Amino acid sequence: MNLALSAPDVAQLKEENARLGAALGDSYAVLAKTKTALEQLQAQYDALRQELDWFKRQLFGSKSEKRLALDAEEQLNLLAGLGVEAPPPRDDVPTETVTYERRAKVRDAALADSGLRFGPEVPVKTIEVTDPAMEAIPQAEREIIGEKVSYRLAQQPGSYVVLKYVRKVVKRLDTETILTAPAPANVLERSAADVSFLAGMLIDKFAWHLPLYRQHQRLLDAGITLSRSTLVYWASRAIDLLAPIVDAQSAHVLASDVLAMDETSLKAGREAKGKMRTGWLWPVYGDADEIVFHYAPSRAHRHVHAFLGDFRGTLLSDGYEAYAAYAAQRPGDVTHALCWSHTRRTFERAKDSEPEAVAEALAMMGAMYAHETQIRTDALTGEDKRGYRQTHTRPIVETLWRWCREQCHRPELLPKSPLAKALNYAQERRSGLEVFLDDPAVAIDTNHLERALRPVPLGKRNWLFASSEVGAQRVGIIQSLLVTCRLHEVDAYTYLVDVLQRISVHPASRAIELTPRMWKSLFADAPMRSDLAPNHHDPPSH
Repeated sequence: MNLALSAPDVAQLKEENARLGAALGDSYAVLAKTKTALEQLQAQYDALRQELDWFKRQLFGSKSEKRLALDAEEQLNLLAGLGVEAPPPRDDVPTETVTYERRAKVRDAALADSGLRFGPEVPVKTIEVTDPAMEAIPQAEREIIGEKVSYRLAQQPGSYVVLKYVRKVVKRLDTETILTAPAPANVLERSAADVSFLAGMLIDKFAWHLPLYRQHQRLLDAGITLSRSTLVYWASRAIDLLAPIVDAQSAHVLASDVLAMDETSLKAGREAKGKMRTGWLWPVYGDADEIVFHYAPSRAHRHVHAFLGDFRGTLLSDGYEAYAAYAAQRPGDVTHALCWSHTRRTFERAKDSEPEAVAEALAMMGAMYAHETQIRTDALTGEDKRGYRQTHTRPIVETLWRWCREQCHRPELLPKSPLAKALNYAQERRSGLEVFLDDPAVAIDTNHLERALRPVPLGKRNWLFASSEVGAQRVGIIQSLLVTCRLHEVDAYTYLVDVLQRISVHPASRAIELTPRMWKSLFADAPMRSDLAPNHHDPPSH
C-alpha cells in the first residue's frame, strides 16, 4: 500500500497545520484575556461583596468601639502566639449580682417607688388625694398617723407662656407732661421674642434636633399663631449675637498644645434647582475641652491652613491627606499624630475575607486600648503616663509592625484585597501613629472629637440642610457653644439665657469670659434670667 503524499498534498497539509496553529494561538489569547477579565470581575465582585457586608454591619450591627475587646481567652491565646504580653486582668471592675428578689422601696424626693429619679430643680405639683369614706368618719374618731407618697411623670401639652407687660401712663397736672415707664430691655429690639424663647428655640433645634417647622407646628397646636419665617429670623439674629464669643473661644483653642481636627459634611445652599450644595464643618478640639466648628464650602486642603493658621503643637487627626499636607508645610512647628481607631476600622473591613489575620491585628490593638484603660484607672499623667506607654504599649506596637511586614510577604495576598489595603494604610502612617507613645498629652485616637461632633450628623438627619452657606456658618457657631457646654457640664438653657442678655453690656475685649469654660466659674452661680422666672433671679419653686 503506497502512503506517500505528493508535494502539493504536503504543502496543503503544512498550510492547514499553520492555519490551525494560528487559530489555536488566537484561541489561547482569547482564553487568556477571558480568564484575566474573569479574575478581575471576581476580584471586583469580592470587593463589592465585602463593602456590602461592611455597610450592612454599619446599618444593622453594633458600631461601638468596644468591639476591640475580644473574648478574654481568645485574646490571650492570640497574643501569646504573637509573643505579646497580655494586659493585666481588670480586678477593679465593679460587678453586680442580678436577682429577682424585690428590694425594699425607698420613698424620698430623689427616688420614687417606680424607679423614677429627679433632681431638686424639677417642678413638683402636690395633689392631695382624699377618700369620701374616710372623710365621712367624724374628726374625733380618726387620727392621721402618716402618709403614703407616690410619683408620676406628667407633661403639659404646651410650655409656652405669653408675658404681658403693663406700663401705666401718668399725666402731670402741673406741666401736663405724659410719663410712662420705659419698656423692659429685650435681646432683640422691637421683637416679640423673650430671651427664654430664643434660648429654648435654639436648644430644641440644635441640641434636640427639632427643626423650626416642627416647632412652628407645635406653636400652632398650642394656640399661638406666628410666621415660620419669623422663627428663622429670630434664630439667625440670636446666633449672630453669639459669634464674638465663638471667635474668642477659637483663639483660645488655637493656643492649645494638642489639637484634634476632623470634618463632616452637610448640605448648605442651593447649587441648582432641586439640588443642594455640599459644604463641610471642620471641628477643632482643644486642650481645655472646647470645640469650634468652622464652615467651609469644600474639603480642600487650603481650609486646614485657613482655620489653624500659625498653630504650633501637635495635630491629631485621621488619615485624610489635608492634615498631613498642613504639617508638612510647617516642619518643626507642627507634629502630626494619627488616630488608631481609624486604623483599626480599616482592618475591621477585612475581617470577612481574612478572619484569622484580622483577629490577630484586633487582638494587638485591643491590648493597646486595654493599657489606655489602665492608665485612666490609675489616673496617670505626664511622665508616669509616658513611662507606662513605653513599658507596656510600645512592645505591642513594635510587634504589630513586624506582623504587618510578615503579612505583606504572603504570596497569596492580593494587592487590592481589603487586608492589603489595611496593611498599607497602617504602615504608611507609622510615624504619626507612634506619636502618642512619646507624648503623654496626645490621645491614642480621635474618639473624643467624634463624640463631640455627633450632634451635627444627628441634627442633619432631622433638619436635613442649611438654606444657605451663611446658615451653615451659624450652625457652626451655635454648635460650638452647645457642645462645649455639654463638655463642661453647663446647662445650655441657663447659659444662653444669661449670655444673650449679658453680651450687650459686657466689654467686647473680654468676650472670652462668656465662653462656657469661663462662664461656669464667673457667672454660673448668679446667672441673668428671663422675666419668666419667678422673681427674675430665683430658681423655680416647687
